[in-house]
Amino acid sequence: MYDYYLGGHHNFEVDRQAAEQVLQVVPEVRLIAQANRAFLVQAVKYLVEEEGIDQFLDIGSGIPTRGNVHEIAQEVNPEAKVVYVDIDPIAVAHARAILEGNPRAISIQADAREPEQIVNHPEVQGLLDFGRPVGLLLVALLHFITDDEDAYGIVRRFGKVMVPGSFLVISHGTHENWPEETLQRIQALYDRSTATFKMRSRVEIERFFEGWEFVEPGLVPVNKWRPLQSIDYGDLPAAYAGVARKP
Repeated sequence: MYDYYLGGHHNFEVDRQAAEQVLQVVPEVRLIAQANRAFLVQAVKYLVEEEGIDQFLDIGSGIPTRGNVHEIAQEVNPEAKVVYVDIDPIAVAHARAILEGNPRAISIQADAREPEQIVNHPEVQGLLDFGRPVGLLLVALLHFITDDEDAYGIVRRFGKVMVPGSFLVISHGTHENWPEETLQRIQALYDRSTATFKMRSRVEIERFFEGWEFVEPGLVPVNKWRPLQSIDYGDLPAAYAGVARKP
């Protein structure tokens, strides 16, 4: 669905049908997806160019689609390494086909709810050096993990593995200021899909960054994080985004 919103080609008819149903409820969702992708691009560029980060762990990556992490990072630093992680075997199979011939970018199938299995995965250990700073990317992921599944604990467990100087990158959907009827219709659509959907307030999203230090401009609407060009999807803060350093 996300790839479809971005105008990509790695989606199926069932994805397109579900995405169109969401678009009927929230026509801005295509622009929101574009703003989220623009945030990812800017965040990765910032980490490579200004902070010298040369290895990334992208959790819940889906199929590497338009403006993907390894292309952004390796354009700046050809030595940059990227691990994509997704639970969907079809997404991982597509990603591996896309990444074939690139020894510095891999895709593995794993569940974001099991941080230790991801970090200790042989392929991950073979590519990333956790004794050095890592860019941990949780972009448009955590709103698919409920409180019952310990979303905050998952982020803390990933954080424990990261050495000082590592960075945490998060974007997350919010329910703030949305009409209740719209929220109910969105929730009903996702309840029929394979993914739960848990939007959170700005304060709740900020909790994910506990123990990390925000870089400017802090936690802001996703289309306001150091944009090259403003993507205007209206007045609603449909998602918040931030980048923070581990002290």
